[in-house]
Amino acid sequence: MIEIKAKLVRADSAIYATGERVECLIEFTHKVFADEQPPSNRNANDAGLENLAWASAQLHCYRKTSYSTPTADKTQELTELIGRTALDAVTQAPGEVIVATKPKILFCDLKLQPGETKIYFFNEFVPRDGPPTYRGHDIRYFYKITIATQRVKSKVQTLAVPIRVLPIPIIARPDELPVTVETNEELAPTNPFLEKREISELEISWHHLKNVTARRAPKFYRISNKRGFVGRFCLFKPAYKLGEDIVGSLDFDGCQVRCVQFSVKLQQQELPIRPQPPQALQSQSSVGDDASSIQSFDMASIASGVAVDSLHRSATSGSAREKDTPEPTGKLSTISNTHQVCYATQQSQVVVPIPLHVTPTFSTDLVDVKWRLHFEFVTSTMMDFGGPNPESGELKAPAEMPVETMVWNLPVTIYAANPLQIYNPNQTFNLLIK
Repeated sequence: MIEIKAKLVRADSAIYATGERVECLIEFTHKVFADEQPPSNRNANDAGLENLAWASAQLHCYRKTSYSTPTADKTQELTELIGRTALDAVTQAPGEVIVATKPKILFCDLKLQPGETKIYFFNEFVPRDGPPTYRGHDIRYFYKITIATQRVKSKVQTLAVPIRVLPIPIIARPDELPVTVETNEELAPTNPFLEKREISELEISWHHLKNVTARRAPKFYRISNKRGFVGRFCLFKPAYKLGEDIVGSLDFDGCQVRCVQFSVKLQQQELPIRPQPPQALQSQSSVGDDASSIQSFDMASIASGVAVDSLHRSATSGSAREKDTPEPTGKLSTISNTHQVCYATQQSQVVVPIPLHVTPTFSTDLVDVKWRLHFEFVTSTMMDFGGPNPESGELKAPAEMPVETMVWNLPVTIYAANPLQIYNPNQTFNLLIK
């Protein structure tokens, strides 16, 4: 009996970024039990030996979707390019292969004595052009390290090691790479004994990502409905990383309509890119209460600054409601939310956490995943806080209050965090070949 064990070198986190190196230790052991007897048809020299013809390892990205995809897809091309070594791994997968690295042969004709162990090292770069790990409503992307081996005169056995992949945006300007290298060389000490280290494209992407998410660019949004000014919302930055908090502030000073309470939801949008059948579109239009409330977006007139005030007013006016092509909503998933009662307050803060297990913003040929803040305001035209109580001298709350509800969607961009900052310990995966 042969036992195969696979364990990632990075023990604290089985999460990798696109363009990062994946390292895995693969162990082959000939296990012998006390009651096991060697077969009688073997030679005396080969008694007790276990022989493996070959073993290979490679990285696969699978896609499982309910969308209508063309028949002539990449799967047939990848199957021909991969070869027979990984063909069994492809056919046994629960989805179609869209990205596959070249198989690496670990050994050929391996013979193990009883109790002997052989350890092999596998490393591969995650493709930069591949999608991230994503589990959505109608589509899934997942990565697995496929380890395939075959005993002599037996079928091929496979062991899959799942990993999570986060997307790292590629630098839009290709001329940014040499500029960064030259800048670092100029700032480095001029010591002839120091070796010059080349900066990888992944390091530059991480540096660019830190600059994008750390940049503070406050934007102010004027919120109003048909009855007047409600308040002003300030978002300190438009881009965030996994694990951060989306922090904003609401100012109700000088309002013409009182905001009684509000709720903020962090929602993930799954928008199909390719045209879908009519029944699929009908199912997307009935995704729940959140989707129906999106249609009342035109009740709020949102403006960001003075320069784009007319642009937001035209998008939220009555003429915008009469458009024949409404904005697609796709499938929605509410990740986190917050709720506050703000009837007697002039200022309030909004703090919405971003979990570490969600997928950042990305786009492929089939789906476009976006993030947004979904606001729901409950407003009232009753501006006073109630009549005075003659007994205690305090204000007496009104028994009834006329209210209206308005919603507003504010798009935000979420990027990946450093995989080393996400604690997700991996386990050892094993396979027994009898």
